[in-house]
Amino acid sequence: MKKFNEFKKMLADLEADADKFYNKGNSAAGTRVRKGMQDLKNLAQAIRLEVQEMKNTEQ
Repeated sequence: MKKFNEFKKMLADLEADADKFYNKGNSAAGTRVRKGMQDLKNLAQAIRLEVQEMKNTEQ
């Protein structure tokens, strides 16, 4: 659950930069959004693997 909470926090932190990029045209914020989304992708994959491992050890 720790990684999932970290994911939610990272997503919330990106919200301001997403607003700056989409609504105000700030291209530097777009770069931060892209980097943050890549980090989220990697964390999501780690969460998927963790869930699968926990699921497999239950059986």
